[in-house]
Amino acid sequence: MTQPPETTVFLDTGLLTPVRAGAPVEAETADFAWLQAMLDAEAGLVRAQARLGLVPVAAAGTISRLADASRLDLRDLAVRTRGAANPVVAVVEAFTAHVGAEDPGAAEYVHRGSTSQDIMDTAAMLVGQRAGALIHADLLRAADALAGLAGRHRDTLLAGRTLGAHAVPTTFGLKAAGWLDGVLRAADRLGAVLGSGLPVQLGGAAGTLAGYVEQARIQGVADAAETAPRLLAAYAAELGLAEPLLPWHTTRAPLVELGQALVLCAGALDKVAVDVQVLSRTEIAEVAEPAAPGRGVSSAMPHKRNPALATLIRTAGLQVPSLVLVLAQAMAAEDERPAGAWHAEWQPLRESLRLTGGAAYTAVQLVEGMTVFPERMRDNLGLTGGLVVSERIAADLTPALGKAAARELLNRASAEAARTGRPLADVLTGAPELAGVAGAAEVLDLLDPAHYTGAAGVLVDRALAAYRAR
Repeated sequence: MTQPPETTVFLDTGLLTPVRAGAPVEAETADFAWLQAMLDAEAGLVRAQARLGLVPVAAAGTISRLADASRLDLRDLAVRTRGAANPVVAVVEAFTAHVGAEDPGAAEYVHRGSTSQDIMDTAAMLVGQRAGALIHADLLRAADALAGLAGRHRDTLLAGRTLGAHAVPTTFGLKAAGWLDGVLRAADRLGAVLGSGLPVQLGGAAGTLAGYVEQARIQGVADAAETAPRLLAAYAAELGLAEPLLPWHTTRAPLVELGQALVLCAGALDKVAVDVQVLSRTEIAEVAEPAAPGRGVSSAMPHKRNPALATLIRTAGLQVPSLVLVLAQAMAAEDERPAGAWHAEWQPLRESLRLTGGAAYTAVQLVEGMTVFPERMRDNLGLTGGLVVSERIAADLTPALGKAAARELLNRASAEAARTGRPLADVLTGAPELAGVAGAAEVLDLLDPAHYTGAAGVLVDRALAAYRAR
């Protein structure tokens, strides 16, 4: 096999995860972004220490100014990470040397009192906050487009399908309103997680913050132990994250809560995608994805236009739940730092953010540009020759014939219509049971699917009112 240049062989370009390739979330979750988040965590910590008088302000300023990921060698750090099984050790070594080259005195204060997990967990929260904000914005933009679809197609007739077959009439507006409700629920959940604040992590070697307390004691702080909660608050303020009640080094709820929100987001978008895949099938053809050069093409069949956007979204919906399961399993973190469980979280979290962010970005393209074919929807409703409203006729004939007799008549008539291909109206009109009960015109009226959408319009209005109230 021809070997690629060394500069590209290690790059993760998204070739196997195209849903996130080119999406804004990609930059916020790349190795460079994680490295920058680690440096931001280090810089925020030293600024917080400076606030409390534990570090010279000038040193904190120098460290913050030099906390630039572009100054460090990502590939070298990745290889060196194998030594300690986490990247922070290598990052701290390289960053300390970088600071020391300019100001040896300031270098003494890099990572003082901290431990690797403090920095890695805080970096994860920073990446989560930054990527989560992009996802949330795209969810709301998709919701805007879905609300537009629901409103425009409030009364557009559509065959409701259950277990893959025509059931009763519904409207495309109600289907879109259902999509809207799911996406808004997901956006609300993610917004709540982000709004309550992803927390900084600060615990020191074993969650006691002993290193910071000792640092304060050495510097003559009267009540050194009280420095710890003040440092937590200052650290959170520096990074724009939440202040935790306690160090959460072995209480992994913050990661799992974020992961659960991502599962809900990916699932809500996947529901839209799977419905679009069904409705855009050749034999159904009720909606179509927006066209674009190269989108949906087949390498073998020139005539095909595959639902590529829905397919990309589905790849995320199918993967994110399994990835977040790893986060849930890692909650059983033994002692004061687990060996392996904490380390296993990083890649599943990153991929969950990437995939969900890519799905949300793709969903915006899908729903904003979707083409709807109302005439095709109405034509498809007629495929069963009126059987799609048999439930209505049974209900309407019950007062005159009785429940059992009405049901028996409709069962028999439906079977004959399906067997012979005759319209249900013709079969029923000739039924002796209906003599003097319902004439041909009344039967045709009962079979009109437009008269059997129940509260679909009201439900769409309800969903749109709730959307507007936001």
